[in-house]
Amino acid sequence: MKKYITTVLKNKKTNGNLWFRSLLIFVCCSTFLLSCSDFVEVELPSSQLNADDIFTDISSANAAMASIYAEMRDGSMVSDLSYQMGNYADELDYYGSMASDTEDFNKNTVISSNGTIKSWWNTAYNLIYSANSILERVENSKQLSTSDCNQLKGEALFVRAYLHFYLAQLYGAVPYVTTTNYSENAKVVKIPVDQLYLNVLEDLKVAEGLLGLEYVNPNRTRPNRGVVKALMARIYLYTDQWEAAAQAASYCINNTGTYTWNTNLNTLFLKDNTTTIWQWSPEFEGQNTNEGQAFIFFSVPPGNVALNPELVASFEANDLRLDGWIKGLSDGETTWYYAYKYKEQGGTDVSREYSVIFRLAEQYLIRSEARVQNGDIEGGVSDLNKIRNRAGLSEVGVTDKATLLKLILEERRHEYFTELGHRFFDLKRIEQLDTVLGVKPGWNTTDRILPLPEDELLINPNLEPQNKGY
Repeated sequence: MKKYITTVLKNKKTNGNLWFRSLLIFVCCSTFLLSCSDFVEVELPSSQLNADDIFTDISSANAAMASIYAEMRDGSMVSDLSYQMGNYADELDYYGSMASDTEDFNKNTVISSNGTIKSWWNTAYNLIYSANSILERVENSKQLSTSDCNQLKGEALFVRAYLHFYLAQLYGAVPYVTTTNYSENAKVVKIPVDQLYLNVLEDLKVAEGLLGLEYVNPNRTRPNRGVVKALMARIYLYTDQWEAAAQAASYCINNTGTYTWNTNLNTLFLKDNTTTIWQWSPEFEGQNTNEGQAFIFFSVPPGNVALNPELVASFEANDLRLDGWIKGLSDGETTWYYAYKYKEQGGTDVSREYSVIFRLAEQYLIRSEARVQNGDIEGGVSDLNKIRNRAGLSEVGVTDKATLLKLILEERRHEYFTELGHRFFDLKRIEQLDTVLGVKPGWNTTDRILPLPEDELLINPNLEPQNKGY
């Protein structure tokens, strides 16, 4: 099996202070195309990048926005989360023979010089810089229509919020960057996670008002209002705002004209699935997903990772996901299992699968948990059974709050394994990391967040102190 796609097909940028040094734009890209791979790196001067000419028309503005999504797909921390955080938690076992960043994640021995840690930080802040540049360019543009400006501003605000959200999940207190001014960015300070969430939600509320109900392109690869509401629902859940979480999750659930429930597990990750809220297209037509390349293997023992046998054993015997989303290979004595949510490991005549970032099932599980926490047991059970019915499982009939919350957590484990770090972030937010991951030999309580990259601490002393334990 190939190592995760970002370490196989793309050389990541790791130069010091890279996160505020470049603006990536498409140079060979047509309107709304997300699969173009040609970028230029523009050196940032000591003040503000003067790039008003980028947005003299909507095509160039859309190309700049598209480049952000392409970089998020190919080189950002988000594109690595399923693989690396699956190793960091209890979803994946590592079988690689050589020392690597992945082995460090699997053994919970990550240190501040780890290349993945540095790359995630750098790329995230590069992309945030690019989003801020789009916001500034759109604000000054005289050539774009009001509707085009609103769409671009809404998307850029969403991207900025989305990336800061994951930075906080991974590193804890981090800077919230809202400008392209180099002098300001070179000396930014960390803010507490609670304050960062407030900033994220402020950006999302503005984006919600700017983005429309409909998608502006086929296949749901550019955010609309539903994508914003999906992230808001998750953040409200993570911050124990139960009523707000339930209301935000209900937006996509109730928008049945756009999002329709699909009971066929084998088609949930096809590019035209109607339960998908947001997804990323591959670089070229005929390619499929990074996830398919990362997780599917055809020989044993696997060359890199396989599913943790304890995860496989935790499914109920008649759970349809056990057969539809997990496959195994045996050498006659030992069986290794891999995630089979994405069915295509290689290319096809036309791309069949896109990488799904938000899907409707999460909104049901968010609303289920929020309702139970808020005392609406009947509503929470109904939402939970929506997921269980699709998996071929019997309906839950219990009414005890604590028992229901445990069942919801287990359902999230089975529904979202190897997807974007959900398992780790769930255990973290309910303060169960030590209980569940404490059996791993390398686990320490301080592993709940990752170290800040050592180079960044040298470049900007305002980022001190280093996270505890590193």
